[in-house]
Amino acid sequence: MELKQEMARSLLKTSSLSVRTKLLHQTGLSLYNTSHGFHEEEVKKKLEQFPGGSIDLQKEDSGIGILTLNNPSKMNAFSGVMILQLLEKVIELENWTEGKGLIVRGAKNTFSSGSDLNAVKALGTPEDGMTLCMFMQNTLTRFMRLPLISVALVQGRALGGGAEFTTACDFRLMTPESEIRFVHKEMGIIPSWGGATRLVEIIGSRQALKVLSGALKLDSKKALNIGMVDEVLQSSDETECLEEAQEWLKQFIKGPPEVIRALKKSVSSGKELCFEDALQNERDLLGTVWGGPANKEAIARRRKFDT
Repeated sequence: MELKQEMARSLLKTSSLSVRTKLLHQTGLSLYNTSHGFHEEEVKKKLEQFPGGSIDLQKEDSGIGILTLNNPSKMNAFSGVMILQLLEKVIELENWTEGKGLIVRGAKNTFSSGSDLNAVKALGTPEDGMTLCMFMQNTLTRFMRLPLISVALVQGRALGGGAEFTTACDFRLMTPESEIRFVHKEMGIIPSWGGATRLVEIIGSRQALKVLSGALKLDSKKALNIGMVDEVLQSSDETECLEEAQEWLKQFIKGPPEVIRALKKSVSSGKELCFEDALQNERDLLGTVWGGPANKEAIARRRKFDT
């Protein structure tokens, strides 16, 4: 066992520093900083001026977290304070070592209508738009890289920024009467929270161009057909569809947290890094679970059945 641990440590040392920094130690890593003209504290002061709603996080003993966008009087639109709270919750989830899965949903049977127009009107200059863009791209990239298997539970409508948020999740589930729509073109803008880039990855460039340039209304049937969502749930009831989503997610998070989290990190590296760097990261992640408790237990069970 000591020899295996020493080998793992040695292999970690041989990894390039850039890869290890990007993935093995990427907690808290942001895309933008002061070198890009991004000053986070200044953005936070601006966003604090637009209150309303909340981002609520419930962590279950099962290892599933439930993140709720809670601003029902405005179809769960993101106020400035909610944007700040989302970053706080992502940081909390980065430090939740027992977590394995996450469900993102909206309160009162609808997902989210995107940004609160009051904040949008007040942040009206191109510089304001780009600053908000960098803030949300930072937050949602950190969200996407969480070592948790994430699912967007789309009830009612996911519009604009709400539609973009769904693309930051690993999977998407829809209730029968729900819809996803990237309405940005009709607002005279383009997606800015990373939604266009992630959408291309999910459904391909041709389909993404149709969805975005046509501001297409994706009902559950169409979204399933083009590969935007993974399953259409049976119920539209708020409580029942959440239970369905939890059962759906449980099939992918069965097992020890350290194994599920390593699997998610491995897939993330395969998605974000070049081939050779991803292979090195996969090797390093293996060193964190090989010879570990779950591995030993599985081998012991196999031996029992083989005898």
